[in-house]
Amino acid sequence: MPAKARATRTKEQVTQKKSDYLDKVVKVLEEYPRFLIVTCDNIGSKLMQEIRLNLRKSGSVLLMGKNTLIRKAIRNKIAEHPEWQPLLEAVHHNCGLVFTKGSLADLRAKLLENTVPAIAKTGSIAPEDVLLPKQVTNLEPTKTSFFAALDIATKITRGCVEILNPVKLCERGKKVGSSEAALLAMLDIKPFTYGLIINNCFDGSLFAASYLDFTENDLFRSISVGISNLASLSLALSYPTLPAFPHVVATGFKNLLAVALETKYSFKEAEAIKHRVENPDAFVSAAPTTTATTTTTAVKVEETKPKEPSSSSDDGGADGLMDFF
Repeated sequence: MPAKARATRTKEQVTQKKSDYLDKVVKVLEEYPRFLIVTCDNIGSKLMQEIRLNLRKSGSVLLMGKNTLIRKAIRNKIAEHPEWQPLLEAVHHNCGLVFTKGSLADLRAKLLENTVPAIAKTGSIAPEDVLLPKQVTNLEPTKTSFFAALDIATKITRGCVEILNPVKLCERGKKVGSSEAALLAMLDIKPFTYGLIINNCFDGSLFAASYLDFTENDLFRSISVGISNLASLSLALSYPTLPAFPHVVATGFKNLLAVALETKYSFKEAEAIKHRVENPDAFVSAAPTTTATTTTTAVKVEETKPKEPSSSSDDGGADGLMDFF
């Protein structure tokens, strides 16, 4: 709003406008179950307008600016919505809230589509690393002084400057130097892309944006690792747990099978294996080939292997596991 228009507003009008904004903040926080907290640095008005238009098409809402009023609106309703408490520290600097009723992952993908390339300006903070690849440039030999200032090895190839090795010009989170900015400008390289930067996500609780990359496969893999660790700990301590129960049963069956093979005692599940051990010739192929001989040897070795658990100490603590029964 122009300065002249702001000067003509009365105190009542200013108060009413702030009150309306507080009501708007509470309304969208209660209406939309999830949202993204984004940073809006280095974004022009045209790009901001395009982002708002694309968000409206998907039913999303972008709330920008007035961090003090946003925090005040949250404090006023903190008793009714205690889950909003972490937002007080997350809302700061040049940030905004992007609300949606759909998936946060889809919303993030839509925001990442609205970016523009930008040149590297002197003194600006690099949002990402800039790697200058090995290449033959179109610069004339008189420009080698720029490369020498940055300790970049070059040579003259067909009247042009050639970069001999890949070089990292800018490092993420650090300021861009004047020499780096001038060299990138001469090479007509726009290394950076600017758009809304996603800092945090909210879906019942506040969490980092990196968790949006966590898929169901990752979840199942983590659960599987946890179950395996619990089963290993249970077996080592001889403490019965549900994840360890299949291993305990399998180890107990091996012990009973070893006893059955060494004695005349038998039970239903061991009869088939005892029959194979006592009559190995019945399971040997009739063809007199080398393959058949090798297979017979392998079968015999495998059939006599169950005798080992009764005397081996490397069976995962079989004696301790018997404490389960």
